[in-house]
Amino acid sequence: MYIIQPGRIPLKIWARTLEPGALQQAHNLSNLSFAFSHIALMPDAHEGYGMPIGGVLATVGGFIIPNAVGVDIGCGVVALRTEATAVSTEQLRQILDKAREVIPVGFKHHTRPQPWEGFSTAPPLPVIRREMDSARRQLGTLGGGNHFCSIEKGSDGHIWLLVHSGSRNIGLKVASYYNNLAKAANKVKKIVPPEYDLAPLNLQEESGEDYFTAMQFCLDFARANRELLSRRFSELFAAVVSGGTVLERLEIHHNYAAKEEHFGKEVVVHRKGAICARAGERGVIPGSMGTPSYIVEGLGNEESFFSASHGAGRTMSRQEANRVITEEMANAAMQGIIYSPWKGDYAEAPMAYKDIEEVMDCQRDLVRPLVKLTPLAVLKG
Repeated sequence: MYIIQPGRIPLKIWARTLEPGALQQAHNLSNLSFAFSHIALMPDAHEGYGMPIGGVLATVGGFIIPNAVGVDIGCGVVALRTEATAVSTEQLRQILDKAREVIPVGFKHHTRPQPWEGFSTAPPLPVIRREMDSARRQLGTLGGGNHFCSIEKGSDGHIWLLVHSGSRNIGLKVASYYNNLAKAANKVKKIVPPEYDLAPLNLQEESGEDYFTAMQFCLDFARANRELLSRRFSELFAAVVSGGTVLERLEIHHNYAAKEEHFGKEVVVHRKGAICARAGERGVIPGSMGTPSYIVEGLGNEESFFSASHGAGRTMSRQEANRVITEEMANAAMQGIIYSPWKGDYAEAPMAYKDIEEVMDCQRDLVRPLVKLTPLAVLKG
């Protein structure tokens, strides 16, 4: 970790490489009048909307920034350790073939509403109510981009299952609605320069309270989404592989804000592409779809606001990846892994991401690796 101070408060940076756009966004964060103590940048940090993905911001005065949470509210990972210690190539193909029939990916939804008790207690906010019918059919769907279901071989000898997904369209709608509301209010209050794209709301006002309530619902929905996805994926696995019983379940999310205490102050911590890593807290840090992931234990480093990276982090934008990566390059990077070959969109190819081993090395003071997971088969969103 190294420290620079280009703005009002310092930046504490765990990233070995940081592109100019992400550094400028972090500089903007450090100049916010309500930013507290310092800005923490995880080793996977890269440019996002308004705030770097892989950034951690603490605020005082009740301020909360929708763009510092992100558009996929509550996106996260479930890791399942199974009793199985081996799986054949034929079994991997069989599981993925069946998963493609059962789990909707991309823009596909279920044809029928999916049950979840949380729907009956959804907050009566217009942006939530408008999305309820769609959300009932999106529950248990993977989505696109970097979302995936995978089968991994653990360094502990066990076969693990990973599911990476979030709050689907309802999270996007909530994020967009309240970011627009914040921008409109900021035009009047002029709290943040508009070019920062970091317009805030305040938890002491109705709009901020409503956003926090809507965000919490999206976190709950994202957890329910992963619960259904992981249950169906593990059932498919257990039906094919002997000893497929799930022995352990871990879950984390990495796009959210929470009220916490740090350095003796009540603050709102925004983790945008960062996981909580309190001392002894276990988490999951996925690599790309063709590189290892890690089960980790937090070390409780206060300098990162008890946070760690949420993954490997991009080295290039999706547009840039599709400009420079070829079909041959993308498919060669997945050698030895069962997957559907890429054709036409290479934004999630392994070389579009940072080296996960370097990322892990940069955060040795944030987390302790427990189990290294090597991908065997991947269902890409």
